[in-house]
Amino acid sequence: MGKQPSAWITTQQKKRWPLMILLLLSLATLMAFLIRSTFDSCSNGSINNVGNFIREGQEEEKGGTHHQVNRNDEAPTPNPLDFMKSKLVLLVSHELSLSGGPLLLMELAFLLREVGADVVWVTNQKQTESDDIIYSLEHKMLNQGVQVFSAKGQEAIDTALKADLVVLNTAVAGKWLDAVLKEHVADVLPKVLWWIHEMRGHYFKLEYVKHLPLVGGAMIDSHTTANYWKNRTRERLGIKMPETYVVHLGNSKELMEVAENRVAKRVLREHVRESLGVKNEDLVFALINSVSRGKGQDLFLRSFHESLKLIQERKLKVPPIHAVIVGSDMNAQTKFETELRNFVSQNNMQGRVHFVNKTLTVAPYLASIDVLVQNSQARGECFGRITIEAMAFQLPVLGTAAGGTMEIVVNGTTGLLHPVGKEGVMPLSNNIVKLATNVEKRLTMGKKGYERVKERFLEHHMSERIAKVLKEILLHKAKRHSES
Repeated sequence: MGKQPSAWITTQQKKRWPLMILLLLSLATLMAFLIRSTFDSCSNGSINNVGNFIREGQEEEKGGTHHQVNRNDEAPTPNPLDFMKSKLVLLVSHELSLSGGPLLLMELAFLLREVGADVVWVTNQKQTESDDIIYSLEHKMLNQGVQVFSAKGQEAIDTALKADLVVLNTAVAGKWLDAVLKEHVADVLPKVLWWIHEMRGHYFKLEYVKHLPLVGGAMIDSHTTANYWKNRTRERLGIKMPETYVVHLGNSKELMEVAENRVAKRVLREHVRESLGVKNEDLVFALINSVSRGKGQDLFLRSFHESLKLIQERKLKVPPIHAVIVGSDMNAQTKFETELRNFVSQNNMQGRVHFVNKTLTVAPYLASIDVLVQNSQARGECFGRITIEAMAFQLPVLGTAAGGTMEIVVNGTTGLLHPVGKEGVMPLSNNIVKLATNVEKRLTMGKKGYERVKERFLEHHMSERIAKVLKEILLHKAKRHSES
């Protein structure tokens, strides 16, 4: 796929990962020989989807109508998005990065391409200078048949006018409407689906969302966020939300294939832990999110420090515990990252706390840890994709009692919840100790979490939910067109 985004923490780790990949490839070859199945060879040329190395069976050839095929050789079940075949869809992203919003929109692009839709992507806020991550993500889309246009060119305007559906991704993308479409805005609004992921108050600006009442519909990732937007837009901006649909997300097939393959997980666990200097019997609590104050890495480290003190004071017999923060980017959050590292140094936790650079590849880390910590602050996560990904790996989740996390984690069953803010520091530290000292509780919660994922948080669940929304938007567009 050309250039790759920087993914791993140190030069030493970078040297180890080629060996890991070779081992995975060798493993896939051996398994293929044993079960007489054909494995994908990571068609996009990257290691972003580790599941490609261990996929059982071969996906259908590109082209024509695609169907979901079960593994019992039964008749294929129709893909719920099949009705989008040959439809022209314009996807408008506020940025192209490794953050949740753009990656979710890319996933929708690939789901639509899978059923034969024509998909065009534009990025509204794009850096002028060369960027390895943007280059890599754009070429990943191009390799999947997604067309990438300039957000401000005539091609984008023509596509918006011709498109059957326009998806605006995040509230900030609303600035694109007036800036680019200008006098054509009114013609496009009825076929716009606005996919909103934000939970922060500073996104509630009329310059972003003044056209929100007139679009075909809004799609939001959780009921909590949908209610927040409904109340906030009415009280603060004096505008009414359009028809709003709540769509919980689902795990990709690739991630599930890794999560359900014991051999692959063992290989990944061994190599990640070796690269971090963590022993196999040690316990690892990880927070996997872009490093920022809103994601709560500082409060997590305070809780972790308190848990170490509790274990020492109570003379508890537990394996060494470690905290891993995945999502580091010193260039983006220099002051905050420095604050985190200073806290670690001041409390002599250098051997217990590990920082890993921001990465698109989370599966290796999910395979290598014991507990996920979801510590987003204020109103929490809009949904929190990493939470259901961790549950797929049978990991218990320690999460804040806020936002979408409360719609995913069943407190006391699939994980434990704690308050946001400073009030949550000691409850989280106590929860860390609870899981560190109770192997059976960790395993039981992990198993229950996996069962919950299988029941409601898979890719086909998400596809079904999105399909219902797209049908509604297309139906409303057709109705408005007939009335005009």
